[in-house]
Amino acid sequence: MRATADSHASTSDSQTVITAPVGVPTVTRQHVSSGTDWEAHVGYSRAVAVDGQVHVAGTTPVDEDGSVVGDGPYEQTVAALEIVEGALEEVDADLDDVVRTRLYVTDIDDYDAVGRAHGEFFADVRPATTMVEVARLVDDEFAAEVEATAVRSD
Repeated sequence: MRATADSHASTSDSQTVITAPVGVPTVTRQHVSSGTDWEAHVGYSRAVAVDGQVHVAGTTPVDEDGSVVGDGPYEQTVAALEIVEGALEEVDADLDDVVRTRLYVTDIDDYDAVGRAHGEFFADVRPATTMVEVARLVDDEFAAEVEATAVRSD
């Protein structure tokens, strides 16, 4: 819902509560930030939770300093999935809540390594998953990027 003259949006830390006119449900929106300057520059969040859903943005294998983690596609996918897992935990969700993942790889021949890493995290969860090859990611060192959608059982 867009804030209108009849509604009000307020932000406290990483949570926005939109109060609406009488009879319209109140929406709580939580943002997870990685704390990088890139988020503010581009205008996005690591994850957004609203109405029981959690949407985790494209996640690349970087550490707090912005350095690439992992030498190959398997290690990079594991690192990205660990970041996804941390973002979910910040909004009281976990990997068991994931219903959809998207894997972006720069070389589809890496499907086995990327899939193996994904399987180690989601063997029992088995979310709907798509893996696609892309020409490149934001950094030429990246072999994989991961997006996830979760539904919390509040």
